[in-house]
Amino acid sequence: MTIDFIALLSAGRIAPRDCIQPVAAARLALEPQRAEHAQAMFEVLGDPALYEYENTPPVSLDALRERYGQLESRVSPNGAELWLNWVLRLTDGPLIGYVQATLRPQGRAAIAYELGSAWWGRGLATEAVQAMVDELAKHYQVRHLFAVHKHRNQRSHRLLLRLGFTPCSAEEHAQRGVDGDELLMQKQLP
Repeated sequence: MTIDFIALLSAGRIAPRDCIQPVAAARLALEPQRAEHAQAMFEVLGDPALYEYENTPPVSLDALRERYGQLESRVSPNGAELWLNWVLRLTDGPLIGYVQATLRPQGRAAIAYELGSAWWGRGLATEAVQAMVDELAKHYQVRHLFAVHKHRNQRSHRLLLRLGFTPCSAEEHAQRGVDGDELLMQKQLP
């Protein structure tokens, strides 16, 4: 049975906090992201290594806290997407990054992830993204995943390949407006 979280949220039948739950992984806990995580995540996201290929760090702690507060709505302003954001906490304590999924109609989701460079090379990103994918399949009936990364970002490319993603066709890149320096990858779930 498919649960239409967007419709339930829009109708006021569930609260935003009720459409996302904590997820346990072997060495990590995926906690629903909240404004209260901004302080610790500001430190994680201040890592210059994260911006080698794209994006920029948050401009301020207040801006990050405000952004996280907006994301707590769990639904896009137009009501067409469900936003699921988790921070990653090691079982022994600190926050080390995040995973997120934007759910769209027909069981489709775009995913993203970021992990502080101090934690790279330990399999933690693979573990976190796999835990999120399992959660999306089990509780949100997601069947088709997409992720975009810069061609030069081989670390991200290898992670997605390990998780069973494959590059999309040139037609799919054009249809989705993917920049020329980016690679769109997909994974079909059973």
